Amino acid sequence: MAHKSSYRVKERRRREGRTDKAKRLALLKSGKPRLVARALSKTIIAQIIKYNPKGDETLVNTTSLELKKIGYNESTGNSKAAYLTGYLCGKKAISKGIKEAVLDIGLRTPVHGSNIFAVLKGAIDAGMLIPHSEEALPKEERIIDEKVKKVLEEINRKKE
Repeated sequence: MAHKSSYRVKERRRREGRTDKAKRLALLKSGKPRLVARALSKTIIAQIIKYNPKGDETLVNTTSLELKKIGYNESTGNSKAAYLTGYLCGKKAISKGIKEAVLDIGLRTPVHGSNIFAVLKGAIDAGMLIPHSEEALPKEERIIDEKVKKVLEEINRKKE
């Protein structure tokens, strides 16, 4: 392990698999809030977070479990729920005056069409300006069906 003099132990948060400081610094240099998207096995989390020297400040917090209150009764861990969670997060952010952000996927490997990018597509469709590549987003026929359209209408009616 750490026997050679040239070996350098990684920082604790990197060893624990929590933070990639180089990637985080690059995101913070943009000066924009971050759309932090996390996909767990049964839940999708989308947050808008702003850097603060004393500690990051969460401006908007949304989970896919909130979709149950709106009328979405399917799985909360699939790509449709990820899209709706991103859309709901985007609508909340716009109502608070946050119009643009950068995507933060953490230590995840970016896989085109994944749940993380479904969250991004939802936030973009809600009206946020987030730099992205169109080929990374999931196809519309995969995430939008009649049930999703009904929930979108419900979200838009509540936010007006």
